[in-house]
Amino acid sequence: MKGGVLAMSREEIGRVKHYYSKISVAIIELSAPLSVGENITIVGPKTEFAQEVSSMQVEHQNITSAQSGDLVGLKVMEKVREGDRVFRATT
Repeated sequence: MKGGVLAMSREEIGRVKHYYSKISVAIIELSAPLSVGENITIVGPKTEFAQEVSSMQVEHQNITSAQSGDLVGLKVMEKVREGDRVFRATT
C-alpha cells in the first residue's frame, strides 16, 4: 500500500462504472451506504487517491446519502477508470 494517507483500514463500498473526464465525475455502483462528508479512497491499477465526498447526485438530483445498489455521481479530484474500487476510510 502506498503513502501514509492510505495506511488506515478501509471497507470496499463500490466500483466505478463510468467516468466523465470533461466534468471529472465518476459514476459509482454502491455495495454499501455512503453519505456526503465521508472520506473515500479510489484504487485501481493506475489509480490511488483519497478525498472527501463533497456532493453526490442520482439522476442529476443532489442527495446527501445513498444506499447499496444505487448508482451515484461523484465529483472526483483525479482521473478514475471503469472497474476501480471505492473504499470508505475507517479508523
